[in-house]
Amino acid sequence: MSKYKTVIGLEMHCELKSNAKVFSNAKNAYSEIPNSNVSPVDMAFPGILPTVNKESVREALMMALVLNCEIPEYMYFDRKNYYYPDLPKGYQITQMHAPVGTHGKVTLDMGDYKKEVLIHDIHLEEDSASLDHYSDASLIDYNRAGVPLLELVTEPCLNSPEEAVAFLEYMRRVYQYCEVSDADTKRGQIRCDVNISIMDEDAKELGTKVEVKNVNSFSNVYDTIVYEVNRQTKLKEEGKDSEIEQETRRFNEDDGTTIRMRSKVDAIDYKYFVEPNIPKYKITDEWLEQIKKTIPMLPEKRKEKYINTYGLSEYDANIIIKEKDYADYFEECLNLGIDPKVAANYLIVQIIAYLNKEDITLRDFYLKPAYLYQIIDAQNKGYISSKQAKEIFNKSLLEKREPKTYITKDNQQISDKDELQNIITNILDNNQDQIIAYHNGKTNLFDYFVGQVMKETKGKANPNLVKEILNEKLN
Repeated sequence: MSKYKTVIGLEMHCELKSNAKVFSNAKNAYSEIPNSNVSPVDMAFPGILPTVNKESVREALMMALVLNCEIPEYMYFDRKNYYYPDLPKGYQITQMHAPVGTHGKVTLDMGDYKKEVLIHDIHLEEDSASLDHYSDASLIDYNRAGVPLLELVTEPCLNSPEEAVAFLEYMRRVYQYCEVSDADTKRGQIRCDVNISIMDEDAKELGTKVEVKNVNSFSNVYDTIVYEVNRQTKLKEEGKDSEIEQETRRFNEDDGTTIRMRSKVDAIDYKYFVEPNIPKYKITDEWLEQIKKTIPMLPEKRKEKYINTYGLSEYDANIIIKEKDYADYFEECLNLGIDPKVAANYLIVQIIAYLNKEDITLRDFYLKPAYLYQIIDAQNKGYISSKQAKEIFNKSLLEKREPKTYITKDNQQISDKDELQNIITNILDNNQDQIIAYHNGKTNLFDYFVGQVMKETKGKANPNLVKEILNEKLN
């Protein structure tokens, strides 16, 4: 066990959903066509004036409520002044002095223990443009400039890569369940700065902090922390504490290392001042109450419901709540009357496996809950066997046709007891030697009789009913 304690703080950036950008009327939507969603405000043309998007403020306040934050009486914005090629105005409109939420906390379920994560603040700001780098030039895409961005800053209270990733996954689910963001890491809608230090177990002060900028996936966050902890631990054990500098680094995906970018002083003078073009306004208790009423059931509450009300295992419940689309699909199945454990089994074993194989989302999945119901209902009524249900499931996906088109009289399961009794009686009459052997102790011949029935009916006999009738006749 290491004699050093790992201390981690996260700065999580998440792009919000809204029809327009946060301070302009340009369309807020992901586009692969550069500079297709821009306005004069985004481009910082002379004489431009920002206008606050009320929907983005509502979403930010909802997240502050979810995170149990203190919310200020008045909301206003600040200018953060610095030069960078992808910052058209030469400053960013953000919140420094009165963030939308401060001093929040959430509790994570880490399996064998609970982890309380303290939130320093959460604030609303505009995103920068993005740079596309080529061998001989760097080009600026202004589509992202002005996209509403929620930045969440934790206290340095996380102590392992597992805790850091668990928190990020929790927040990603919260953003999705509250429908304030798609939180798609592949589209850069979530990015994270990771602050890492190590300290002696009995030390009172934090160690020297290293910041790793713009880590773009949760697996990379994990690898970043593991690498940095190992790097800093090695330096300390070699007596090279002075080489652990307060600096900014970046994660190199090619070899899983971090690379120094620049030194970082204690406080950068961004010359913050109140944004003069956006008047401050009061956040009323009435508005907060309205927003509070729109907060949906969050993933942890859904998990409790799935376990306590529907009898799912914790393992199954964790898989279902992992993605909002999974949970919504599952609940739509329940609304149709599908048994919870049957719905969960189909979702976890067959549907998610298919999604992963085809690299698609549930939104593109052909078998909607109503179609899945057709298969399960037919099986429950004895029209088809479990084997046929699986075949119809796969065939419906392959040919993109409703399952009921494959459930015909020709392929329906034989569940008529009188019809099966006649078939079984005829088979037993022609297998007297096997019956005698069965009664003399060769009980494995029971499966032989089942097989004969299935052969005679070309696999259409209801196997449970076949076994029931054979038991009656043989025993």
